[in-house]
Amino acid sequence: MTPLLSDVTVNGEAITAESIAAEAQNHPAPKSKPGLAWKAAARALAIRTLLLQEAQQRGLVPDPQQVGEGKVETDEEALVRQILDLALDPVVPTEAEMRATYEANTDRWRAPTLYEAAHILLPVRPGDQVGLAAAQAQAEALLAEIRRSPRAFDTLARENSACSSREAGGRLGQLISGDTVPEFEAAMDALDEGAICEVPAQTRYGLHIIRLDARAEGAVLPFDAVAPKIRELLEKAAWATAARDFVAMLAAKAEVTGIALKAA
Repeated sequence: MTPLLSDVTVNGEAITAESIAAEAQNHPAPKSKPGLAWKAAARALAIRTLLLQEAQQRGLVPDPQQVGEGKVETDEEALVRQILDLALDPVVPTEAEMRATYEANTDRWRAPTLYEAAHILLPVRPGDQVGLAAAQAQAEALLAEIRRSPRAFDTLARENSACSSREAGGRLGQLISGDTVPEFEAAMDALDEGAICEVPAQTRYGLHIIRLDARAEGAVLPFDAVAPKIRELLEKAAWATAARDFVAMLAAKAEVTGIALKAA
């Protein structure tokens, strides 16, 4: 990648353009705007440098912890965690705040929706435009036949679907929210019970002709049932706010060149 910015310095410590270019791979951005990934990477590395400098100033010694099966923090990752643990004192949410969050959008706390659906899968590899065009033509032909005779869905699924559900006429049995990819679930949500989609749903697996046999929307769960989840949500938000404020405080005192860190 051709450098889009000059080297960045944080309190005299250089972050090279090469380091920023490597970090930019972790910050998705539109192909037409590579500068967005570059700037996000520069900010991320500058913030990490600020935190490591603060950890050094406080005399912290790396204490790496296991963060997954067979995976242990690097010394830098450990120091970043340690300085944040030491410096942050996020506000603990009160029950009143938790109840306010619950009541602000009770639909958010529904039990999963239950679906019964069937589909015909026409497989398409991601990025295969020729295959997609062929699948779309096949889907239109199948949908035309299904419109003429809805009962033909079972036979057409057995003859054409690439999913193992074809053995059951495309029936997927009972599904709950989250069991399928978002595009498939959105297509089911858009259908009335007993309806067949007018337009195939496209997912990473290909095109799906979907029939929704039944849907039972989950009831709103009582506050006590979701209180632990709400508490975790608010605690994470409070931690993120405290971390942002701490970094802003460090940035306000720092001498940074090459990136507008204070504005970030």
